Amino acid sequence: MDKLGVWLIGARGSVATTAIVGAAAIRAGAASPRGCVSESAGFPGQLVPLTDLVFGGHDIAETSLRKRAEQLGRAEVISPDLPGLLASDLEAADAEIRPGHVPGDGPAATRLIDDITGFRARHGLARVVVINVSSTEPPVDPRPEFERLADLEERLAAGDDVLPPSSLYAYAAFHAGCGYVEFTPSTGPTLPALAELAARRGVPYAGRDGKTGETLVKSALAPMFADRALRVRSWSGLNLLGGGDGATLADPAARSSKRLSKDQVVTKVLGEPVEGETHIDYVPDLGEWKTAWDHVSFEGFLGVRMTLQFTWQGCDSALAAPLVLDLARLVARAHEKGRHGVLPELGYFFKSPLGTDEHALAAQYARLRAFAEELS
Repeated sequence: MDKLGVWLIGARGSVATTAIVGAAAIRAGAASPRGCVSESAGFPGQLVPLTDLVFGGHDIAETSLRKRAEQLGRAEVISPDLPGLLASDLEAADAEIRPGHVPGDGPAATRLIDDITGFRARHGLARVVVINVSSTEPPVDPRPEFERLADLEERLAAGDDVLPPSSLYAYAAFHAGCGYVEFTPSTGPTLPALAELAARRGVPYAGRDGKTGETLVKSALAPMFADRALRVRSWSGLNLLGGGDGATLADPAARSSKRLSKDQVVTKVLGEPVEGETHIDYVPDLGEWKTAWDHVSFEGFLGVRMTLQFTWQGCDSALAAPLVLDLARLVARAHEKGRHGVLPELGYFFKSPLGTDEHALAAQYARLRAFAEELS
């Protein structure tokens, strides 16, 4: 099998760095693929081996991957000896990271496209998958030029910085003939004009907002209440986050995108509105770790009121990174098999899955396995 290019937006962030370190550690025999869904026993499919991934990306940060990995080692996200052991891999990936787009800096689409196609050419790659793991953006208001590709390209040709960064990266990926994954709650490829572009270029895409922690538990538990005919009266949650993700979500505009993504799961699964919402607080002391506490009030036979509470504590980067590796390989295989447009079969990985309203985890997993079998 040919090697696969993985182009990461936010390539020096915690999730991207953990994914790059993880793939290199697996190649060196220093780690197992624990957490990679596609590597679990009996999972079907003929995917590019984890050892055959080549990394590059865009970022506005200038801290080297080696330094970022050392920071993650001190935070106990990765083993502190890995940055030294994998120095050559990190340096090779770091050499393929290009400056990202900063809104207001003027036209960037052509440069971003050239960065991606240049990476593909330098490494002789048949395929590249672009994955956005950068900071969450605020929601965008509808605009006429978002509806039709011709109108959008007219604005871009005139030098207008009209697209939010995530959508600009999706535009560049599609023009470069690459599959795209929106791992954040940002707008990304969801604009009608970009769906038109993906269809024209024959490329697949998936998203959005990777499902790694509290919402993963919700999507497993909510179907239990529905299947047992128990009425959920309220479901409230509190998320405490540190790190860059927490700092980004301290902004109310960015936080609104994440809350909308997190809160829809229960309503979608249960089929009716439920009281309560998710609160997100930034706690710098937590560093790369996060804690989520949920309180569920439900009603059973004869109207008896009961409650369920759970606490989820985890490292988001370590939970997200293996999914990034899964998605790169699955999207590449789908592209190879001629799939284009949105891939609803990958909804298992996302809080706000594109192309489907299915949010129950078991049903999503069954569809994912069937898809992987089809791709094989």
